[in-house]
Amino acid sequence: MRPEPSRRFSVAPMMDWTDRHCRFFLRQLSQHALLYTEMVTTGALLNGDSERFLRHSEAEHPLALQLGGSVPAQLAACARLAEDAGYDEVNLNVGCPSDRVQNNMIGACLMAHPALVADCVKAMRDAVGIAVTVKHRIGIDGRDSYAELCDFVGQVSEAGCRSFTVHARIAILAGLSPKENREIPPLRYEVAAQLKQDFPHLEIILNGGIKTLDECHQHLQRFDGVMLGREAYHNPYVLAAVDQQLFGSHAPRLSRTEALERMRPYIARHLADGGALHHITRHMLGLGQGFPGARRFRQLLSVDIHKASDPMLLLDQAAALLGGR
Repeated sequence: MRPEPSRRFSVAPMMDWTDRHCRFFLRQLSQHALLYTEMVTTGALLNGDSERFLRHSEAEHPLALQLGGSVPAQLAACARLAEDAGYDEVNLNVGCPSDRVQNNMIGACLMAHPALVADCVKAMRDAVGIAVTVKHRIGIDGRDSYAELCDFVGQVSEAGCRSFTVHARIAILAGLSPKENREIPPLRYEVAAQLKQDFPHLEIILNGGIKTLDECHQHLQRFDGVMLGREAYHNPYVLAAVDQQLFGSHAPRLSRTEALERMRPYIARHLADGGALHHITRHMLGLGQGFPGARRFRQLLSVDIHKASDPMLLLDQAAALLGGR
């Protein structure tokens, strides 16, 4: 069995973004960051094409599967599928605020049902040997007191969960969109810090609004790990310094050009299998930031790509714009 992954630095699960191509690309930039899949619902895994949802490259490890669901037996069955497929961790989503998942008792609405979440965690832990973790908010509308947060973490930890990733905002389920829920409720890092103080035996990972490695260093004074979301996607080159700065690696930092070059064999295989170049390059646009020609770089890989007769030649043109950076 694989050792439990380090959660010192991780990239958040993000719907429509952290697919297998995105994760393979991010892995080129950091060997140590823990990567998460998009949230996969238990229904999709048990009733759909589970092989497609679980598909990943060995190179993506350390790798966690995030599940959405609230039926203990179904989550246990999905956790077994994840373990059989080689994932290093299974994470339960108790943070997503979208209407679609609320209606299926998935995501942040589960914060109102700590006993059910505890049952879900226990069922998964009984089913697998890999780590079972939870990602949650600091509260939801109508249940946003610190006492209620402690009740949630307390019950779920008693079921055997030892690692909690805390998005340090409440989720407002009535009236705000998922995008608004990432921006309007204020960040309250002090609430997450109090949680770590009151549950010192638990691993508490901070998520929400973190943008730089300097901020990561500061938060790691109080927390066991940090999780970046949109910043890691829109500015992926931040990951190139993670191994050296946060994990003490002595490996040389990868340049943008080297990151692009490392993707070439993967892209060539995907094209040979009948895939489209934009399936992969849409996740790489963030490499084009902060240098002359960056805008043209992004244009090549997002617009010109759809009319290119030779996709690999287009990749060469994009690489030339990086100029060895």
